[in-house]
Amino acid sequence: MTDSADNRLRARNDMAWAVAVGGIGIVLFTALLVFAWHYAATLFLLFAGMLLGVGLNAMAALLGRLTGLPHALRLAIVCLALAGMLSGIVFLGGTTIAQQATVLTNTIKSQLGNVKDFLEQHGVDTSYFDFTNAATEAKPEGTAVTTTTATPAASQNHGLPSGASALASSGGAIIGQTLKVLLGTVSVVGNFFIVLFLGLAFAAQPSIYRAGLLFIAPAKYRGEATAIVDRIGETLERWLIAQIITMAAVFLVTWIGLAIIGIPSSFILGIQAGLLAFIPTVGAILGGLIVVLASLASGWIAALSAFILFLGVHALESYVLTPIIQRQALDIPPATLFAFQILLGVVFGVWGLALALPLMAIVKVMIDHFKAEDEAPARIA
Repeated sequence: MTDSADNRLRARNDMAWAVAVGGIGIVLFTALLVFAWHYAATLFLLFAGMLLGVGLNAMAALLGRLTGLPHALRLAIVCLALAGMLSGIVFLGGTTIAQQATVLTNTIKSQLGNVKDFLEQHGVDTSYFDFTNAATEAKPEGTAVTTTTATPAASQNHGLPSGASALASSGGAIIGQTLKVLLGTVSVVGNFFIVLFLGLAFAAQPSIYRAGLLFIAPAKYRGEATAIVDRIGETLERWLIAQIITMAAVFLVTWIGLAIIGIPSSFILGIQAGLLAFIPTVGAILGGLIVVLASLASGWIAALSAFILFLGVHALESYVLTPIIQRQALDIPPATLFAFQILLGVVFGVWGLALALPLMAIVKVMIDHFKAEDEAPARIA
C-alpha cells in the first residue's frame, strides 16, 4: 500500500512538473512572438547586417582559395574592391543615373495617368486605385485642372490678411514636407550604416560571434547547435554567391537588351531589375512590370519588345541560372517559397518580402537536420 501511494504521489508530482514546464514554455514562446512582432523592423535590420557579413565572408573565402592571404587582408581587399566599384559607378555614371531616374519617374507617372484614362474609358472604376497623384502630375502644362470652390468655412483666415494666410499655409506645408523628407532620409541613411557596420563587424571576426552564439546553447545540445550553425552559414554563403551572380547577369542582360531596343533609361532599368532579382518570383514580376510600363512611352512595338526581353530574362533566371547555380545552394519548391514570401510580405512589409528566402533557408536547414536525426535510428534498426 505504501509503495502504491508513493507511486501515485510521484506520478502526480511528475504531472504537475510537466504542466508547469509546459505552461512556462507556452508563456515564453508567446512573449517571444510578441517581442518579434513589436520589434520586427529592428530584427530584420540585424538579420540584414548578418547577411551582409556572411556575404563579405563568402567573398573573402573565395579570394582565399586563390591566394594564401590572411582573412583580415582578404576582407580588406574585398571591401576596397566593392567600394571602388560603387564609387566608380557613381563618379562615372552618377549624372546619367540621376537623369535617367528622373526621366523614368516622369515616364511611369505619365503611363499611370494613361492607364487610368484607358480604364475609365472602358467603364472600369479606378477609385480603388491610387491613380490621383500620378494622373495629376501626368497632365501636360496648359491643361485645365478642375478646381473646387472653397466653402465659406475654408475661406476663413481667422482675421489674417489673405496674403498672410496664404503665406502661413504654404510655409507650414513646405516645412511639413521638408521634415518628412529629412526624417525619411535620416532613417534610410541610418539603416544603411547600421547594416554596413554590422556586416563589417560580423565579417571581421566571424569566429567570435559563432562561439558566442554556440555558448548560449545548453552544453548537452552544443554539438547539434554547432552542426546547425555551420550548416546555416555554409548554405547562406553559397546562396549569396549564387544570388550575386544571378543579379549581375539579370542587370547586364536587361541593360544591354533595352539599349538595343532603344528604350530610354535602360541603365537605371537594368539596375532596378538586377536589384529586384534578389527577391525571387515577386522581384522578377515587379521588375518586368516596371520595364514594360516605362517602355510604353516609346510605342507598342518597343513595349512588346521589352516584354519579350523580360520573358527571356525570366527564362534565363528560372531555367538556366537557377538550376545551374541556385540548386547547388538551396532547393526550395517555388510554390512553398512564393507562399512564404506573400505571408511575410503581408505581415512584415518590404523587409519580410526581401528576406523571406534566407529566412526560409534557415528553417529548411533546421528541418533537414532534425529529420535526418529521426531517420538515423530507423536505418540502424
